[in-house]
Amino acid sequence: MTISLSNFNWLNNSHLIMVGLLLGFAIAHSGMAALRPWAETKIGARLYRVIFALISIPFATILIIYFFNHRYDGVQLWQVQGVPGVKALVWTLSAISFVFLYPATFNLLEIAAVQKPQVYLFETGIIRITRHPQMVGQVIWCIAHTLWLGTTFTIVTSVGLIAHHLFAVWHGDRRLQARYGEAFAKVKARTSVVPFLAILDGRQTIKWQEYLRPAYLGIAAFVMLFWWGHPWLMQATAKVYW
Repeated sequence: MTISLSNFNWLNNSHLIMVGLLLGFAIAHSGMAALRPWAETKIGARLYRVIFALISIPFATILIIYFFNHRYDGVQLWQVQGVPGVKALVWTLSAISFVFLYPATFNLLEIAAVQKPQVYLFETGIIRITRHPQMVGQVIWCIAHTLWLGTTFTIVTSVGLIAHHLFAVWHGDRRLQARYGEAFAKVKARTSVVPFLAILDGRQTIKWQEYLRPAYLGIAAFVMLFWWGHPWLMQATAKVYW
């Protein structure tokens, strides 16, 4: 069967709502990141982190629920869920994406504002592979889920997420440059945005001992928990009528 996208009948309300949600989240998340240096001088780092979390986490939760509930909207462009090996590939890519997505969870006390949140210049661990691991993790996650679902809604969602993270690459480097100046310029020269590029051209080397951290066990446990609870999560979000 040939599918034609010559008209916009596939572009239903859920696609447009997701675009709006993604744009709103990008403005809130990146906007608050830009305001951080100024806001911390006014209300302190801990309170600002709490406010940031109170805005970002509910917004992200809404995005996740809406994606789950509408992931098959629009046109089904391909269907490979029954192809041998595809499910294992998708889960493998998803697990790898979490390794890149959550390096910030290494200091949970700062995330929860129990300790004073700080901005760091890292040049170890996953940063040797890419200076922007969250962007790389998001791209991998989007590739995996777009492959699995094959719908126009998933493509719209993935394009929006990747666009936001590509903007965050520029935005993050700009903020670090403003904060650290020459120190960041040196880190930038020794690292790369493209995964493994700095390693391939000799600017970095992988040091496996840097990955012997309890946080990576936590990520592995999270992936296993997510795999086990995935069917339940689908059922729970389906009860939210968005």
